[in-house]
Amino acid sequence: MNRFHFNATLLAIALAGTAGCSHAEEPGEIKDRPAVIDTVEAHGLEVLGEFDAPGGLRGFASLAGGQQPVAVYVTPDGEHALVGTMVNTHGVDVGQEPLQRLVAKPMTERIWSQLEDSTWVADGHDDAPRVVYTFSDPNCPFCNRLWEASRPWVDSGKVQVRHIMVGVIKADSANKVAQILTAPSPSEMLTRNEQNYASGGIEGLPTVPAEVAGQLDANHRLMRELGFQGTPGILFQDENGLVQRRSGLPAPDDMPNVFGPR
Repeated sequence: MNRFHFNATLLAIALAGTAGCSHAEEPGEIKDRPAVIDTVEAHGLEVLGEFDAPGGLRGFASLAGGQQPVAVYVTPDGEHALVGTMVNTHGVDVGQEPLQRLVAKPMTERIWSQLEDSTWVADGHDDAPRVVYTFSDPNCPFCNRLWEASRPWVDSGKVQVRHIMVGVIKADSANKVAQILTAPSPSEMLTRNEQNYASGGIEGLPTVPAEVAGQLDANHRLMRELGFQGTPGILFQDENGLVQRRSGLPAPDDMPNVFGPR
C-alpha cells in the first residue's frame, strides 16, 4: 500500500491574513465526513478531528505512522486534499495550534500506554510522583551517565526512572540484560551494573533465554517505532501532561526539564 511521504512538506500559502483556527472539535468528532478523507486514511494517515481553516477549506488533524502530527486541508467539494503545512501572510502555521490540541493528547496517551506495557526495570520508589522512561543498554556509557545524573531525583523519591532494556551496544549486551531481567531483584541488578560500570559492569548470562529474547525484540521494535536510533532514548511528560522526548544524554541545564525541580 502506498503511503504519503512527509519529509517533503507540501506548502499551501494562505492569502488571507488571519490564522483561522479559533475552534477545534474533539478528537473523532467529524461531521459531514468528506469522501477524500477515506482516501487519505487509506494512504496511512489516522484522522482524529476537524478544525477551522481559512480560504473555504476544512482542516483535519491527523497522525502519520501513529507518531507524527500532520494537517490535512480539504477543498469545499470534499474531493481533494492538501497534506502538510499552510501558512498565512505572516508566516504563521495555521494548523499548529489545533494539531497540538487534537493530536498531542491522544498521541501522549497512546505512547504512554505503550511504554507502560513494555518490559522495564524500575529505578526509584513506586510512589514517586514523576515517571521517566528511558531505553537503556547495560553497556551504554551515556546511559550510565544518565543513571548517575538522575541520583538526586531518584534518591529523594521524586522520580522513578523506568529502564526499557535493549541490547544494541555490544555482543554481550543482551546477555547482561538477561542477567538483569532474570535476577530475583532486577532493580538491584541494574543498580549493580551501573555502580560497577567503570570496571565492566555485571557478567551476562551465558545464553539468553527465549523469553528474554522476545522481550528484547519487543523493546527494540518499540524504540525504533518511537524514533530512537540509539540509547538513551528518554520520554517524559511535561507540565501540560504531554509526552516529550530526548535522544541521547540531556545537557545539565536540561535535566530539570526531564526530571522536574530538585
